[in-house]
Formats: sequence, C-alpha cells, structure tokens
Amino acid sequence: MNDTSGLVKPIHLPEEKLPVMPLVTISMPAFNSERYIAEAIESVLAQTYTNFELIIVDDGSTDGTREIINRYQDARIIKIFSEKNQGLIATRNKIASIARGKYLALLDADDRAFPDRLQLQVDFLEKDGIDICGADHWTLNQGNGAIKPSKQRHSNADINALLTVCSPLCNPAIMGKLEVFKRFPYKTSYMHAEDYCLWTEIALAGYRFANIKKKLIVYRLHSTQTSVNYLQAARNVFSQAQTRYLQALGIPDFCFPQPLPFLQRLKMGVEFMVRINKCIPHISIGANCELYARFQFRGNGVWTPLNRLERLVIATYASLLGRAAS
Repeated sequence: MNDTSGLVKPIHLPEEKLPVMPLVTISMPAFNSERYIAEAIESVLAQTYTNFELIIVDDGSTDGTREIINRYQDARIIKIFSEKNQGLIATRNKIASIARGKYLALLDADDRAFPDRLQLQVDFLEKDGIDICGADHWTLNQGNGAIKPSKQRHSNADINALLTVCSPLCNPAIMGKLEVFKRFPYKTSYMHAEDYCLWTEIALAGYRFANIKKKLIVYRLHSTQTSVNYLQAARNVFSQAQTRYLQALGIPDFCFPQPLPFLQRLKMGVEFMVRINKCIPHISIGANCELYARFQFRGNGVWTPLNRLERLVIATYASLLGRAAS
C-alpha cells in the first residue's frame, strides 16, 4: 500500500534547468482551502516527473489560502488570484484556456498525488493511444480517518459502459490531452455534476478512456466539499445527463437501469444488457455485473446468494454476446 502519512520532500529545480515548454499542466483550483492546500502543492513539487507547470487559481478565498500559496516560490508554479469567487467550473475552464502543456492533469486543492503519478500517466498516454487517463486511488474520510481503496474498472469499454449508471473516473486522478479539455469545457448547466457530464460528452465524441491499475492519489472526503453540500442538486443533474447518454447510445426508456422485481428485470434488465453489450463490445464480466446490479434491489437478506448468481449468469451471457457481436 502506498504510504499516506506525512509529506515527501519537494524536488526543486535550479532555474536554469527549468523546461521552457512543459509537457504537463497541473490544474489546481482553490477556494478556502487553507487546511489542505499545502499538502496538495507539496505532493506536486515532489513528483519524480519534473517537466510540468502548476497553475493555482485562488478563487476569491476569504481564509488563509492565498498566504499559503505565496509561500511557494518554485518557478514552475503560476499563481492567479481572483478577488471575487467565480465558481469551480469557470476556474477549471480558465486554467485549461491558459495551459501550455500537451496534457492537463487535474488535482484538487484538498487531495494529494503520490510521487510517481505524473510519470506513470505521461508514459501511459504517450504509448497507449488513450485520450483521458484516470487511476486507482485511496479515499480518505477526513471525519473518521478511514481510508479505503477504490474499485475501478480500467478498460475503455468498461468505462463507457459504466457511464450509463455512475461516474467510473475519479476527477482529481485524471490526466488527459489538453486539446480534449479545450474542445469540451465544463458547462455551468452541469453544475455539481460537471465531471460526469463532461465524461459522457467526451465518450460520445469517440475519445478513449483508461484507468491505470495503481493508486496514484489520495482523494479526501470532508464536510465542506461541494459533492457533500449539494448532493441532491448533483443527483438531479446526473439524472439528466444519464438520460441523454443512454438515449445517445440507443437505449430505449423502458429499459433504463432501475430496481425491478425479478420477472420484470429478467425482461427489461436483460434487454438493456443485450443492447449495451452490442453497442459497446468487450465489456468485462465484472463491469456487466455492476450494470445488472442496478436492476436488483439492495438488502435482499437470504436471497442475496441467489441474486448474486443471477447477476453473474446474466453478466456472463451479456459479455459473451458482446464479444460475438464485435
């Protein structure tokens, strides 16, 4: 397991050795982030890969965030201070508009990257024909200190398929081609679920995704983050984007993923599984199990083993069907 305690020593380059044009731009929006941002910045400066620029935009913070940012004098850091709060979406788009790298890496001001994060993602993007690269990660609950590993799917097919029911990418673990983020800026109409909405747009445009099979960041959960405070609003926006994505894939409304009684899901759920696997070939059995689980009710008690068996049978059938159709 990667060490999640303490800070690693920053790597500071002499100015004469700094690259003229960075290959990677790291995007770090910040708003009232005084509690965590030093750790986030230090994790960037400690990267083994050094050909980057770090753009930090303080979005009108009213705490000590600005003072903490100004402690760092590394020439690779670009600091922008906004007097008024513009919002996360506008800030992210601003960073993408001025970025100089070939790749844009996302890291929130309350998260932390492991030292090999940039190197591994650059190597992956340079050789594998992928446009957007995520990774496995640790989730740290700041309230109780619990830390859990993510359960990611890694192939483009699995990610595209799981976008029908969830967001299978961890936003602050993303590195992707800057040209994609310039073509598809975050939209204010997708506020509070802008990441999921962006990934669906990019998927429908034919760009390719992957998640690296290694934990590259610590993703922090705490009571002040947007995803906690605007949960219902995020769910509403998610539902709208999910419907658009399903319709664009040719999935009819009557078999959208939803919990159904046994006989109904054998009809509607199997219909969905057949359609999605013909539309997106090579979905893994594991990902198909996650998809079909959305048609089953939770908390089934003594019926749980039978539900799991049902899920596995349908998932295996759907995966074989998808491979045969490709």
